Amino acid sequence: MKIMHYLEILSTGISVISLIIVIYGAIIAFCAFIRNESRRFTGKYSFTATRELRADLGTYLLLGLEFLIASDILKTVLEPSLNELAILGGVVILRTVLSIFLNKEIKELQVQKEGTGGPEKD
Repeated sequence: MKIMHYLEILSTGISVISLIIVIYGAIIAFCAFIRNESRRFTGKYSFTATRELRADLGTYLLLGLEFLIASDILKTVLEPSLNELAILGGVVILRTVLSIFLNKEIKELQVQKEGTGGPEKD
């Protein structure tokens, strides 16, 4: 009985870590977005920087979803209900789809950088 209580606490802690990662990534992305948008006034705006920003934000989202999956697995072990399995399945599907598109975006960025002779100067 006590182990179940500790597993619930651990599951909640992992969920909180997931939330912190996503919020942190969103703050970093927002700051980078504002910095890049402010460059419009000086004529140094970079569309590539915006694409890199999206890839970075996606990476934080994926990491947060990984932690959320771990938390949901623990919850499903504690309460093996159809509702918990549905939530876990939804998170796994979301993470998989996001990962596919993020990997595609990262590969396109790499090809673009190689085609232009390296990273774009700011």
